Amino acid sequence: MMKAEFINPFLASMTNVLSTMAQIESRPGKPSVKKSSTALGAVTGIIGMAGEQLKGSFAVSFSEPVIYAITKRMLGEEVATVNETVTDMVGELTNMATGGAKALLAEKGFDFDMAVPVMVSGKEHKIEHSSSGPTIILPFETDYGDFFIEISFINVN
Repeated sequence: MMKAEFINPFLASMTNVLSTMAQIESRPGKPSVKKSSTALGAVTGIIGMAGEQLKGSFAVSFSEPVIYAITKRMLGEEVATVNETVTDMVGELTNMATGGAKALLAEKGFDFDMAVPVMVSGKEHKIEHSSSGPTIILPFETDYGDFFIEISFINVN
């Protein structure tokens, strides 16, 4: 099973990004092992990470209402469809959350490089993680809707 020391920095970073950048509070639900590659949100950002100790990927999948609210709060722009503005926003949020988690993990002696995030959208789109390890999914609730963090890592040494 993936250690909480790898998961908690992503949880803390995503929560921090949304509260500071969009003034949206998020409440984490119960983590579980995800059994399929089907996304639970309407638009997803996924980013690969690799270092000497671990390899894996992080994904964040937003329901439409919550990503629309985040986009409006961060850009002042009203959106009603998953368009280029929304997918760019998801990419930025993915980068910010991963960057924050990278800094927290570096404090614990874990160092890795980040790839460029890839955004995927559409009904029941797939999330393909870059590691063969288990995928942990963490649901989050906000006042605007739900989003989901997925983390998949393997130790490489």
